[in-house]
Amino acid sequence: MSAPSPILKELGNRPVYLDEAWHSPRGKAIREVIYGATDGIVTSLGFVIGVYGALHESRIILITGIAGATAGGLSMGFSAYISSKSQSEFFLAEIERERKEIQEMPDKEREEVRKIYRAKGFDGQELEMVVKRISANPSVWLRCMMEEELGLIVESFDTPWIVGGITAASYLAAAFLPIIPFAAMHPSAAFAWSVAVSVLALFGLGAGKTRLTRTPAMKSGLELTGIGLISALVGYLIGRLTGTL
Repeated sequence: MSAPSPILKELGNRPVYLDEAWHSPRGKAIREVIYGATDGIVTSLGFVIGVYGALHESRIILITGIAGATAGGLSMGFSAYISSKSQSEFFLAEIERERKEIQEMPDKEREEVRKIYRAKGFDGQELEMVVKRISANPSVWLRCMMEEELGLIVESFDTPWIVGGITAASYLAAAFLPIIPFAAMHPSAAFAWSVAVSVLALFGLGAGKTRLTRTPAMKSGLELTGIGLISALVGYLIGRLTGTL
């Protein structure tokens, strides 16, 4: 994610001390990738296995699976875009309100800065020097108020259309994994391959994300795998019940 978010544009470039990969927007893309891909596999696997439980016909499974995956990917992408955009719009309004207060009530805002840094252990001349330095630069002052007073971490916001695009692409790429076997083999064999490929993909996603989250790979991989298998089982049972009825 190289394009700056609306909030970053409003408050200026990110601080130079955020030079590690995880602190960069590109590093935070793992959130959208894991979210989109996991949901894509779990939803598609449950759907495909449910249809298989009811019909056992590859052609129908392919048609419904592709339609479901496409619709789900678009829905995920647009939902991620709208939610990210709404969040950005809210905080942009907060930024504008804070900027207005700095312009119209500078003494009150300086006192707020003073209270914030006094709580951090600054006092006397040292405290006054901090307040003076911060309030001397309007951009620094505004960023300080947003981060310290409102708890807004500016770098946690990404460009909405990029968030939506990554989420949708991740969902679609993963959602087709359980479907592909039904295009190449008999339904009964495709069923086994679909489950196997999905389990491996879910375990790989769970284990892979631990390179950034620093959590145990086995635990994370098994967690995602378990979620996928439960979804598949529910889908299959519903499909069998529907087929029987």
